[in-house]
Amino acid sequence: MAARCVWLVWRALPVLGRPLRPAPRLLCTATKQKNSGQNLEEDSGLNEQKADPPSAEKVLLEEKAKLEGQLKEMMEKYKRALADTENLRQRSQKLVEEAKLYGIQGFCKDLLEVADILEKATQSVPKEEVSEDNPHLKSLYEGLVMTELQIQKVFTKHGLLKLNPVGAKFDPYEHEALFHAPVEGKEPGTVALVSKVGYKLHGRTLRPALVGVVKDA
Repeated sequence: MAARCVWLVWRALPVLGRPLRPAPRLLCTATKQKNSGQNLEEDSGLNEQKADPPSAEKVLLEEKAKLEGQLKEMMEKYKRALADTENLRQRSQKLVEEAKLYGIQGFCKDLLEVADILEKATQSVPKEEVSEDNPHLKSLYEGLVMTELQIQKVFTKHGLLKLNPVGAKFDPYEHEALFHAPVEGKEPGTVALVSKVGYKLHGRTLRPALVGVVKDA
């Protein structure tokens, strides 16, 4: 009996020593699953690679739009600054030109008083007294007249013109009305009398003429 048990154990040992072989069907299924997993990973990797370029392109487009907006804004600021600079240049040039033209305005006003005195001096001399019988008065009078003429030439040379608007239409920018009175034969609104002549410097009224204006009777 013991010998039979030993023989059965010895016969079973080769079977237990042989390696177990997996079933062919199980191997095929595992291989397919492995290949499928690799294919899915490769496909997902390809999809990610394909998705990356559109994302990068979108970022570039957004960056381009942003830069174009900044460029447009900077160009508008540049144009406004250029326009402001040009306006400032023109204003500065105008101020310089006006300073050249009207820089002597204060000096001219002071000289007007001298011209007024000369005019009054010549007007106060009786014309009948200016004769050869009174040579000293005649010489003095002629000297005053020549001085007055010369100062008017200097005024004209520097753009200072006399305003003596007798018979002209009253202009509030050039005349100052001292009184209004009806005058026969004169049109209402015109200057009937000039009490004090006025002056203009390069077209700008330096001193208005003091006048009497005709009104309706």
